[in-house]
Amino acid sequence: MKIYQNSDEPIYKQIASQLRDQILSGKLKSGDMLPSIRVLAQNLKISVITTMKAYEELSEEGLITASKGKGYFVNAQDKKMLEEQYMRQLEEDLTNAIHSAKIAGIGLEELCGTLRTLWLIDE
Repeated sequence: MKIYQNSDEPIYKQIASQLRDQILSGKLKSGDMLPSIRVLAQNLKISVITTMKAYEELSEEGLITASKGKGYFVNAQDKKMLEEQYMRQLEEDLTNAIHSAKIAGIGLEELCGTLRTLWLIDE
């Protein structure tokens, strides 16, 4: 896991985002135990509160569950929930891309052309 101290994105969001990606991609599977809040905080050299905020965000999204005295575990993901999570992430990523394109003076047609090219490259 990589944390960027000088990123505009808060550290807890960076952690949540990376764990979310691992869950949605299947790298972390249903029932997998996440590192304890303290261990992750120590490994990343950040505060326990920051790590806890990341876990709370994922818990609110239904991706993980706390088991009292045992830690945090990945929840089973149903197809509809996964689709919603992917759509939410896609909307966020596209919103960022649109914002960047507008700043750079790139029009809608050029942006769509770039998206089409990247889509075809990834196939």
